[in-house]
Amino acid sequence: MTLALTAVIVGLIFLVWSADKFIEGAAVTAKYFGMSPLLIGMVIVGFGTSAPEMVVSALASLQGNPGIALGNAYGSNISNIALILGVTALLSPIAVNSQVLRKEMPVLLAVTALAAIQLADGHLSRWDAIVLMIVFVVLMGWSIYQGMQGSPDAMGVDMQQEVDNYAMPLNKAIFWLITGIVVLVVSSRILVWGAVDIATALGVSDLIIGLTIIAVGTSLPELASSLMAVKKGEHDIALGNVIGSNLFNTLTVVGIAGLISPTNVPPEILSRDIAVMAGLTVILFIFAYGFRGPGRINRIEGALLLTAFVAYTSYLVSMVILPQ
Repeated sequence: MTLALTAVIVGLIFLVWSADKFIEGAAVTAKYFGMSPLLIGMVIVGFGTSAPEMVVSALASLQGNPGIALGNAYGSNISNIALILGVTALLSPIAVNSQVLRKEMPVLLAVTALAAIQLADGHLSRWDAIVLMIVFVVLMGWSIYQGMQGSPDAMGVDMQQEVDNYAMPLNKAIFWLITGIVVLVVSSRILVWGAVDIATALGVSDLIIGLTIIAVGTSLPELASSLMAVKKGEHDIALGNVIGSNLFNTLTVVGIAGLISPTNVPPEILSRDIAVMAGLTVILFIFAYGFRGPGRINRIEGALLLTAFVAYTSYLVSMVILPQ
Protein backbone atom coordinates (compact mmCIF):
# COMPACT_ATOMS: atom_id res chain seq x y z
CA MET A 1 0.00 0.00 0.00
CA THR A 2 2.83 2.41 0.91
CA LEU A 3 4.64 1.63 -2.34
CA ALA A 4 1.43 2.13 -4.34
CA LEU A 5 0.75 5.48 -2.66
CA THR A 6 4.33 6.57 -3.38
CA ALA A 7 3.88 5.52 -7.01
CA VAL A 8 0.73 7.64 -7.30
CA ILE A 9 2.42 10.71 -5.80
CA VAL A 10 5.58 10.35 -7.91
CA GLY A 11 3.50 9.60 -11.00
CA LEU A 12 1.38 12.73 -10.50
CA ILE A 13 4.42 14.96 -9.94
CA PHE A 14 6.13 13.83 -13.13
CA LEU A 15 2.80 13.83 -14.99
CA VAL A 16 2.28 17.53 -14.26
CA TRP A 17 5.93 18.37 -15.02
CA SER A 18 5.98 16.47 -18.31
CA ALA A 19 2.65 17.97 -19.46
CA ASP A 20 4.02 21.47 -18.82
CA LYS A 21 7.20 20.74 -20.77
CA PHE A 22 5.22 19.14 -23.58
CA ILE A 23 2.95 22.18 -23.91
CA GLU A 24 5.88 24.60 -23.83
CA GLY A 25 7.86 22.65 -26.42
CA ALA A 26 4.84 22.11 -28.66
CA ALA A 27 3.78 25.78 -28.50
CA VAL A 28 7.24 27.06 -29.44
CA THR A 29 7.61 24.47 -32.22
CA ALA A 30 4.21 25.46 -33.62
CA LYS A 31 5.20 29.12 -33.44
CA TYR A 32 8.38 28.44 -35.44
CA PHE A 33 6.29 26.76 -38.14
CA GLY A 34 4.02 29.79 -38.43
CA MET A 35 0.94 28.65 -36.49
CA SER A 36 -1.20 31.55 -35.28
CA PRO A 37 -1.41 32.25 -31.52
CA LEU A 38 -5.17 31.59 -31.55
CA LEU A 39 -4.64 28.21 -33.20
CA ILE A 40 -1.89 27.35 -30.71
CA GLY A 41 -4.27 28.15 -27.87
CA MET A 42 -7.18 26.18 -29.32
CA VAL A 43 -5.32 23.09 -30.54
CA ILE A 44 -1.83 22.77 -29.05
CA VAL A 45 -2.62 23.91 -25.51
CA GLY A 46 -5.98 22.11 -25.51
CA PHE A 47 -4.31 18.87 -26.55
CA GLY A 48 -1.40 19.36 -24.16
CA THR A 49 -3.49 19.96 -21.06
CA SER A 50 -5.52 16.82 -21.86
CA ALA A 51 -2.48 14.70 -22.69
CA PRO A 52 -2.27 13.26 -19.13
CA GLU A 53 -5.91 12.12 -19.27
CA MET A 54 -5.40 10.60 -22.74
CA VAL A 55 -2.31 8.59 -21.81
CA VAL A 56 -3.63 7.47 -18.42
CA SER A 57 -6.98 6.35 -19.86
CA ALA A 58 -5.34 4.57 -22.81
CA LEU A 59 -2.99 2.66 -20.51
CA ALA A 60 -5.81 1.85 -18.09
CA SER A 61 -7.93 0.43 -20.93
CA LEU A 62 -5.02 -1.62 -22.26
CA GLN A 63 -4.52 -3.07 -18.77
CA GLY A 64 -8.20 -3.95 -18.37
CA ASN A 65 -9.22 -1.13 -16.02
CA PRO A 66 -11.98 0.73 -17.92
CA GLY A 67 -13.29 2.26 -14.67
CA ILE A 68 -10.11 4.29 -14.34
CA ALA A 69 -10.38 5.39 -17.98
CA LEU A 70 -13.97 6.64 -17.72
CA GLY A 71 -13.59 7.99 -14.19
CA ASN A 72 -10.49 9.90 -15.26
CA ALA A 73 -12.28 11.54 -18.20
CA TYR A 74 -15.55 12.51 -16.53
CA GLY A 75 -13.95 13.21 -13.15
CA SER A 76 -11.44 15.54 -14.80
CA ASN A 77 -14.28 17.43 -16.49
CA ILE A 78 -15.97 17.89 -13.12
CA SER A 79 -12.67 19.00 -11.54
CA ASN A 80 -11.96 21.39 -14.41
CA ILE A 81 -15.22 23.28 -14.00
CA ALA A 82 -15.90 23.05 -10.27
CA LEU A 83 -12.38 23.00 -8.79
CA ILE A 84 -10.22 24.87 -11.30
CA LEU A 85 -12.66 27.60 -12.33
CA GLY A 86 -13.95 27.78 -8.76
CA VAL A 87 -10.50 28.42 -7.28
CA THR A 88 -9.48 30.69 -10.15
CA ALA A 89 -12.62 32.86 -9.95
CA LEU A 90 -12.27 33.14 -6.17
CA LEU A 91 -8.77 34.56 -6.62
CA SER A 92 -9.73 36.80 -9.53
CA PRO A 93 -13.11 37.08 -11.33
CA ILE A 94 -12.82 35.69 -14.86
CA ALA A 95 -13.87 38.05 -17.65
CA VAL A 96 -14.83 36.36 -20.94
CA ASN A 97 -14.23 38.47 -24.04
CA SER A 98 -13.34 35.84 -26.64
CA GLN A 99 -15.93 35.26 -29.36
CA VAL A 100 -14.33 31.89 -30.09
CA LEU A 101 -15.04 30.73 -26.54
CA ARG A 102 -18.63 31.95 -26.83
CA LYS A 103 -18.97 29.63 -29.84
CA GLU A 104 -17.28 26.71 -28.07
CA MET A 105 -19.51 26.76 -24.97
CA PRO A 106 -22.70 25.60 -26.80
CA VAL A 107 -20.56 22.96 -28.53
CA LEU A 108 -19.42 21.67 -25.12
CA LEU A 109 -23.08 21.42 -24.07
CA ALA A 110 -23.89 19.39 -27.18
CA VAL A 111 -20.89 17.08 -26.70
CA THR A 112 -21.88 16.48 -23.07
CA ALA A 113 -25.41 15.55 -24.20
CA LEU A 114 -23.90 13.16 -26.76
CA ALA A 115 -21.91 11.44 -23.99
CA ALA A 116 -25.08 10.95 -21.92
CA ILE A 117 -27.03 9.57 -24.89
CA GLN A 118 -24.27 7.09 -25.76
CA LEU A 119 -24.04 5.69 -22.23
CA ALA A 120 -27.81 5.47 -21.70
CA ASP A 121 -27.79 1.81 -22.83
CA GLY A 122 -25.17 0.94 -20.23
CA HIS A 123 -22.44 0.17 -22.76
CA LEU A 124 -19.59 2.05 -24.41
CA SER A 125 -19.20 0.30 -27.74
CA ARG A 126 -16.51 0.63 -30.36
CA TRP A 127 -19.07 2.35 -32.59
CA ASP A 128 -19.73 4.88 -29.83
CA ALA A 129 -15.99 5.51 -29.68
CA ILE A 130 -15.79 5.94 -33.46
CA VAL A 131 -18.59 8.53 -33.34
CA LEU A 132 -16.74 10.44 -30.62
CA MET A 133 -13.54 10.45 -32.66
CA ILE A 134 -15.38 11.61 -35.80
CA VAL A 135 -16.93 14.50 -33.86
CA PHE A 136 -13.48 15.33 -32.52
CA VAL A 137 -11.97 15.44 -36.03
CA VAL A 138 -14.80 17.70 -37.22
CA LEU A 139 -14.27 20.06 -34.26
CA MET A 140 -10.52 20.14 -34.88
CA GLY A 141 -11.18 21.04 -38.49
CA TRP A 142 -13.48 23.84 -37.35
CA SER A 143 -10.87 25.04 -34.81
CA ILE A 144 -8.15 25.11 -37.44
CA TYR A 145 -10.45 27.04 -39.77
CA GLN A 146 -11.22 29.56 -37.00
CA GLY A 147 -7.54 29.93 -36.15
CA MET A 148 -6.54 30.52 -39.78
CA GLN A 149 -9.08 33.27 -40.36
CA GLY A 150 -6.78 35.84 -38.82
CA SER A 151 -9.70 37.68 -37.24
CA PRO A 152 -8.78 39.52 -34.03
CA ASP A 153 -9.91 37.70 -30.90
CA ALA A 154 -9.24 38.31 -27.22
CA MET A 155 -7.96 34.78 -26.72
CA GLY A 156 -5.54 35.17 -29.62
CA VAL A 157 -4.14 38.36 -28.08
CA ASP A 158 -3.68 36.63 -24.72
CA MET A 159 -2.06 33.62 -26.36
CA GLN A 160 0.36 35.84 -28.28
CA GLN A 161 1.63 37.23 -24.98
CA GLU A 162 1.90 33.73 -23.55
CA VAL A 163 3.83 32.32 -26.52
CA ASP A 164 6.20 35.28 -26.46
CA ASN A 165 7.16 34.26 -22.93
CA TYR A 166 8.42 30.91 -24.25
CA ALA A 167 11.84 32.13 -25.37
CA MET A 168 13.91 29.18 -26.60
CA PRO A 169 15.51 27.96 -29.84
CA LEU A 170 13.73 25.40 -32.00
CA ASN A 171 16.06 22.52 -31.14
CA LYS A 172 15.43 23.03 -27.41
CA ALA A 173 11.68 23.21 -28.02
CA ILE A 174 11.76 19.90 -29.90
CA PHE A 175 13.85 18.36 -27.10
CA TRP A 176 11.25 19.34 -24.48
CA LEU A 177 8.43 18.20 -26.76
CA ILE A 178 9.91 14.70 -27.07
CA THR A 179 11.04 14.53 -23.44
CA GLY A 180 7.59 15.61 -22.28
CA ILE A 181 5.90 12.82 -24.25
CA VAL A 182 8.30 10.13 -23.00
CA VAL A 183 8.04 11.15 -19.33
CA LEU A 184 4.27 11.51 -19.72
CA VAL A 185 3.92 7.89 -20.80
CA VAL A 186 6.26 6.53 -18.12
CA SER A 187 4.68 8.56 -15.29
CA SER A 188 1.18 7.59 -16.45
CA ARG A 189 2.10 3.93 -16.30
CA ILE A 190 3.42 4.35 -12.75
CA LEU A 191 0.28 6.28 -11.76
CA VAL A 192 -2.11 3.66 -13.15
CA TRP A 193 -0.24 0.83 -11.40
CA GLY A 194 -0.34 2.64 -8.06
CA ALA A 195 -4.01 3.59 -8.45
CA VAL A 196 -5.09 0.02 -9.26
CA ASP A 197 -3.11 -1.31 -6.30
CA ILE A 198 -4.73 1.22 -3.94
CA ALA A 199 -8.21 0.37 -5.23
CA THR A 200 -7.53 -3.33 -4.67
CA ALA A 201 -6.16 -2.74 -1.16
CA LEU A 202 -9.12 -0.56 -0.14
CA GLY A 203 -11.66 -2.83 -1.77
CA VAL A 204 -13.21 -0.03 -3.82
CA SER A 205 -13.88 0.16 -7.54
CA ASP A 206 -11.26 1.57 -9.85
CA LEU A 207 -14.01 3.98 -11.02
CA ILE A 208 -13.93 5.77 -7.64
CA ILE A 209 -10.14 6.02 -7.77
CA GLY A 210 -10.39 7.38 -11.32
CA LEU A 211 -13.01 9.96 -10.33
CA THR A 212 -11.01 11.25 -7.35
CA ILE A 213 -7.24 10.80 -7.09
CA ILE A 214 -6.49 10.40 -10.79
CA ALA A 215 -9.07 12.92 -12.04
CA VAL A 216 -7.81 15.69 -9.77
CA GLY A 217 -4.19 14.75 -10.42
CA THR A 218 -4.46 14.82 -14.20
CA SER A 219 -6.32 18.17 -13.94
CA LEU A 220 -3.36 19.84 -12.21
CA PRO A 221 -1.85 21.11 -15.52
CA GLU A 222 -5.10 22.95 -16.23
CA LEU A 223 -5.16 24.36 -12.69
CA ALA A 224 -1.57 25.61 -12.94
CA SER A 225 -2.02 27.17 -16.38
CA SER A 226 -5.37 28.78 -15.44
CA LEU A 227 -3.98 30.32 -12.26
CA MET A 228 -0.94 31.68 -14.12
CA ALA A 229 -3.16 33.02 -16.91
CA VAL A 230 -5.43 34.91 -14.50
CA LYS A 231 -2.41 36.24 -12.63
CA LYS A 232 -1.24 37.76 -15.93
CA GLY A 233 -4.72 39.07 -16.74
CA GLU A 234 -5.20 36.49 -19.53
CA HIS A 235 -8.71 35.52 -18.49
CA ASP A 236 -9.78 34.00 -21.79
CA ILE A 237 -6.90 31.52 -21.65
CA ALA A 238 -8.03 30.43 -18.17
CA LEU A 239 -11.52 29.60 -19.43
CA GLY A 240 -10.22 28.33 -22.76
CA ASN A 241 -8.04 25.77 -20.96
CA VAL A 242 -11.11 24.30 -19.26
CA ILE A 243 -13.43 24.30 -22.28
CA GLY A 244 -10.76 22.85 -24.58
CA SER A 245 -9.74 20.21 -22.04
CA ASN A 246 -13.35 19.12 -21.42
CA LEU A 247 -13.96 18.76 -25.16
CA PHE A 248 -10.79 16.68 -25.53
CA ASN A 249 -11.66 14.56 -22.47
CA THR A 250 -15.23 13.80 -23.52
CA LEU A 251 -14.35 13.04 -27.13
CA THR A 252 -10.79 11.74 -27.37
CA VAL A 253 -10.09 10.36 -23.89
CA VAL A 254 -13.33 8.36 -23.81
CA GLY A 255 -13.06 7.68 -27.55
CA ILE A 256 -9.56 6.19 -27.28
CA ALA A 257 -10.57 4.13 -24.25
CA GLY A 258 -13.63 2.81 -26.10
CA LEU A 259 -11.62 1.94 -29.21
CA ILE A 260 -9.12 -0.01 -27.14
CA SER A 261 -11.59 -1.75 -24.84
CA PRO A 262 -15.38 -1.47 -25.30
CA THR A 263 -16.96 -1.88 -21.88
CA ASN A 264 -20.15 -2.10 -19.90
CA VAL A 265 -20.83 1.12 -18.01
CA PRO A 266 -21.96 1.00 -14.37
CA PRO A 267 -25.35 2.71 -13.96
CA GLU A 268 -23.95 5.17 -11.40
CA ILE A 269 -21.76 6.75 -14.09
CA LEU A 270 -24.88 7.99 -15.88
CA SER A 271 -27.06 8.74 -12.85
CA ARG A 272 -24.31 10.34 -10.75
CA ASP A 273 -21.16 11.35 -12.63
CA ILE A 274 -22.56 12.26 -16.06
CA ALA A 275 -25.44 14.06 -14.32
CA VAL A 276 -23.04 16.14 -12.21
CA MET A 277 -20.82 16.86 -15.23
CA ALA A 278 -23.82 17.92 -17.33
CA GLY A 279 -25.21 20.09 -14.54
CA LEU A 280 -21.88 21.87 -14.07
CA THR A 281 -21.54 22.39 -17.83
CA VAL A 282 -24.97 24.05 -17.94
CA ILE A 283 -24.03 26.23 -14.95
CA LEU A 284 -20.76 27.20 -16.63
CA PHE A 285 -22.68 28.21 -19.75
CA ILE A 286 -25.09 30.36 -17.71
CA PHE A 287 -22.27 32.02 -15.74
CA ALA A 288 -19.79 32.62 -18.57
CA TYR A 289 -21.67 33.02 -21.84
CA GLY A 290 -22.66 36.65 -21.37
CA PHE A 291 -26.08 36.92 -22.98
CA ARG A 292 -26.04 40.75 -22.99
CA GLY A 293 -22.34 41.39 -23.39
CA PRO A 294 -19.01 39.91 -22.22
CA GLY A 295 -19.40 36.99 -19.84
CA ARG A 296 -17.96 36.94 -16.33
CA ILE A 297 -17.51 34.38 -13.56
CA ASN A 298 -17.46 36.37 -10.32
CA ARG A 299 -16.21 35.36 -6.87
CA ILE A 300 -19.65 34.31 -5.60
CA GLU A 301 -20.10 32.04 -8.63
CA GLY A 302 -16.57 30.71 -8.11
CA ALA A 303 -17.45 29.87 -4.50
CA LEU A 304 -20.58 28.03 -5.66
CA LEU A 305 -18.55 25.97 -8.14
CA LEU A 306 -15.98 25.11 -5.48
CA THR A 307 -18.73 24.16 -3.02
CA ALA A 308 -20.20 21.81 -5.64
CA PHE A 309 -16.80 20.15 -6.07
CA VAL A 310 -16.35 19.67 -2.32
CA ALA A 311 -19.86 18.21 -1.98
CA TYR A 312 -19.38 15.80 -4.90
CA THR A 313 -15.94 14.65 -3.76
CA SER A 314 -17.11 14.28 -0.16
CA TYR A 315 -19.92 12.04 -1.36
CA LEU A 316 -17.47 9.84 -3.29
CA VAL A 317 -15.13 9.62 -0.30
CA SER A 318 -18.05 8.71 1.98
CA MET A 319 -18.76 5.74 -0.27
CA VAL A 320 -15.25 4.46 0.45
CA ILE A 321 -15.39 5.10 4.21
CA LEU A 322 -19.02 4.01 4.62
CA PRO A 323 -19.66 1.53 1.77
CA GLN A 324 -23.28 0.92 0.93
